Amino acid sequence: MATKERVYTVDDVWRLEQQPVNPTDKYYLIDGELLTKMAPAELHGDAAIRLGAYLFLFVEERALGRVTTEVGFHPSDDRLTVLLPDVAFTRKSRTAQPARSSYVPYMPDLAVEIILPSQTLAQVRRKAEVYLRHDAVLVWLVDPSEKTAEVWRRGADGAPVSESIAADSELIGDDILPGFRLPLARIFTN
Repeated sequence: MATKERVYTVDDVWRLEQQPVNPTDKYYLIDGELLTKMAPAELHGDAAIRLGAYLFLFVEERALGRVTTEVGFHPSDDRLTVLLPDVAFTRKSRTAQPARSSYVPYMPDLAVEIILPSQTLAQVRRKAEVYLRHDAVLVWLVDPSEKTAEVWRRGADGAPVSESIAADSELIGDDILPGFRLPLARIFTN
């Protein structure tokens, strides 16, 4: 007889993170599968703060919306998914008042995942597909080790498509951040 793995919900993850036993543990959830987010390494944290700072300044100056880091997002119609992008942007027209004691009940317009050395490309690409499936418009997968990135968006047919960005290229905000251009080299330390 096959054993059935437990299916976790948004509420289960919230309760786990509130337990004083493991106060620093961070979890995310994809289709009911509970996954642990590892503590970031120095390269990861450095890339996240640099990218987040450029994005925040651009958004703040133009009053475009909200930039967040390490905030949990879940689709309102899916209680089996919670993701914690390293950096995220949500347009002003979609933001609600900040939730004081729960995850944000929608996905951001832009989700940024900084790839950890312990993660496989398959793991972060899975996240990109989940973001896009749940109404994110743009996903940047940034690899500090390789000094490259992948840009994910929906193609004309609605299916996820990606393109690789070399170290000498730039991240572009598309229609959700018109005019935003960030040379990838600015994100990485020498």
